Amino acid sequence: MVRLDGESKEVLARAAQLRRVSVSDYVRLVTLSQARREVEAANQQTISLSPDEQLQFWQALKSPPELSDSQRQLGSLMRGEM
Repeated sequence: MVRLDGESKEVLARAAQLRRVSVSDYVRLVTLSQARREVEAANQQTISLSPDEQLQFWQALKSPPELSDSQRQLGSLMRGEM
């Protein structure tokens, strides 16, 4: 059982209708295949990112946030420099 709002139910019903299956079968097909991909990725220790997520990740790597004094002190403490 999954609790969904009305709009989500309508979207699932429409998607199921497009595939000509019941909503239950649609949810089972889609969620099971996605679950299998995620389990396989976890077994391979890989992370799958959408194109938007890849871009956000790359931008975060290119432009890391400026550390606060407290964060710098914590880093030094964790590295045993204090």
